[in-house]
Amino acid sequence: MPPRQPRLPLSLLSLGLALHCPQVLAEDSVLLAPLEVSDSYANDGYQAREAAVGGFQPAPLLDTPASISVFNQQLLEDRQVRQLSEVLQSDASVGESYAPVGYYENFNVRGFELNAASSYRINGQTIAGEQNVALENKQQVELLKGLSGLQSGVSEPGGLVNYVTKRAEDVRSVTVSTNEQGERYLATDLGGWFGSERQFGLRANLAHEDIRSYVDHADGKRDFASLAFDWQISPDATLQLDAEYQHREQRSVPGYQLLGGSQVPHGIDPDERLAYQHWAKPVQNDSLNLGGRFAYRFNGAWTAALSASRSQVVIDDYSSFAWGSSEGAFFGSNGDYDIYDFRSPDDTRRTDEAQAMLNGRFAALGVGHELTVGTSAQRRTLDQRPSYMEWLGPGNIDGGAPAYEPSDKPVRASERRLDSRQYGLFVSDRISFNEQWQTVLGAREVRLDEKTWNEDGVAGRHTRQYQLLPNAALIYKPQPDTTLYASYSKGLSAGGTAPWFAENSSEILAPTTSHQLELGLKHDWQGLSFSAALFQIRQAYQYARPDGAGKSTYVQQGQQKNTGLELGASGWVTSNLQVQASAAAIRARVQNSGTDAYEGHQALNVPNFRAALQAQYSLPVPGLALLGGARYSASKYASQAGNVEVGGYTVFDVGSRYRTRIGGYDTVLRLTVDNVFDKRYWRDVGDYLGDNYLFQGAPRTARLSASVSF
Repeated sequence: MPPRQPRLPLSLLSLGLALHCPQVLAEDSVLLAPLEVSDSYANDGYQAREAAVGGFQPAPLLDTPASISVFNQQLLEDRQVRQLSEVLQSDASVGESYAPVGYYENFNVRGFELNAASSYRINGQTIAGEQNVALENKQQVELLKGLSGLQSGVSEPGGLVNYVTKRAEDVRSVTVSTNEQGERYLATDLGGWFGSERQFGLRANLAHEDIRSYVDHADGKRDFASLAFDWQISPDATLQLDAEYQHREQRSVPGYQLLGGSQVPHGIDPDERLAYQHWAKPVQNDSLNLGGRFAYRFNGAWTAALSASRSQVVIDDYSSFAWGSSEGAFFGSNGDYDIYDFRSPDDTRRTDEAQAMLNGRFAALGVGHELTVGTSAQRRTLDQRPSYMEWLGPGNIDGGAPAYEPSDKPVRASERRLDSRQYGLFVSDRISFNEQWQTVLGAREVRLDEKTWNEDGVAGRHTRQYQLLPNAALIYKPQPDTTLYASYSKGLSAGGTAPWFAENSSEILAPTTSHQLELGLKHDWQGLSFSAALFQIRQAYQYARPDGAGKSTYVQQGQQKNTGLELGASGWVTSNLQVQASAAAIRARVQNSGTDAYEGHQALNVPNFRAALQAQYSLPVPGLALLGGARYSASKYASQAGNVEVGGYTVFDVGSRYRTRIGGYDTVLRLTVDNVFDKRYWRDVGDYLGDNYLFQGAPRTARLSASVSF
């Protein structure tokens, strides 16, 4: 089925060639904050000094009482990442949670799944997360681990991902890349400042990718374009506008399920695709993200900002899908599975958001204040066609999938399924008593007005809810380079959707609250930044409760309590060696769920320990560096009852980077080999809409790229 939006012709790659690129800005112009990132890129390597995801504006990580990971431009480029999963695997607190090849990804952080509707942002503005956000125009990716109720209102307790876009800069570069499958990739990065006083800035990023997957019959393609506009209206006023569009199409790869509901499949080739049918179409995803921000400085102490955004995703899914067998909602003991004709065209998700904010610094009653007050409004809608999943016949994980004819059943018309409106008033005040002691006190008052409809268009739940989400932290700095903090926060999360086999199929449950306690330590030492955080998070447990006789009801009952310790380090170990390392130990337990088999053991898809390392070592040869990484995960349960587990694994990555000049142009050559020992492992054994799936990790994968700056 054709995409709803026009695709981007490759001729657009010449768009920015006419940009005028002066060498310097006028001396009296005010540099926009994001431009400072390029300075730290050269000096700090993988180490990041500040992030915006922990509050309402960029702030030093050392002074932010929260656990935050930042993946900056150098790390993104050295890893040659294309998707968020390749970025977040560098953080031990993160695991994948239903992230099939060819589909949009999702993750769990601190053992709680993120929600595509509320857990992802671009420049601090909420986007529809049912997309694989392009990284070509991103300066860095920020991850707030834990509750974000103060910052975002309705959001999952695991965390918040914020993409920071590149701003106007004098740059003209082209990157080409390929992999061992013959992938073809071309991207341009073009930007500059112009105008009588160099007050206007543009940054254009364009990319085309012919996706060549290691999985058979799972190739695809992608076109992307973005434009960032900066206007220095006056020394005190700035305007930033961002627009990005992406068309992505790729055949999705179904996950495996437990054999007989109790055994992990063995001897599986990661190249094989289950349930392949020649008539099945690639999943098409058209995403449009628009954002704008106006900032004004009244004086040296007070500033204001207005922002607005729109994010829309349209998904067309015509797939041949593997699910269940004659034995139940799992593959048969002998490897049999059922093949379905699954169709979900015009799956449309849209998020509109606006925010006004005032920031100021002042002294009162003998203490210093850094005050933020503001208001926000958001509307989120979901339009879907009624579910379409028609049984075609059986297949087998060893014998392949016989050819079947697609169903001739018509697809029904699209219906509004959700209309959620969220309004917020928020305040945050950092109070400095002296050089050692600070406290951050804040709260967001959320008003939620949410309507749902079932697949037949019949009105369902109508929730009107007011919720106060407090946030408080106490900070002690015994030395300027050391911070200790204790914090409490409360969050509000969207309710889950009942799976199709539940008695209340497709019902969207009411929002639920969560609570977090955290103790943390941050320390900068020479060229390294260290962090440690001890946390506890509690949230209502949402699951399909077995009711007997093969029936179940999707409910909120009991709670999931996750307690963990996170350790991190980033920066320069020596003048030649830089690292980004993390480790996380998490105890995740379900309590009072009403289903004894789900309690008393580690929660589904959450290992009790993970570790990750990325490193770069500069060799004596000018411009040459070795790259390497390792990821470790302990074993984890592949069923809610805790009676099946997949083994732990360690995966090693290697690579190199060489900076040189070719034909008078600065050139960077990169070679990366992920999973260099071709380890076989199950990377993701989570559930999706009540069903359990298992996804294998990628085999050994090599990628080569060349970037030329003109």
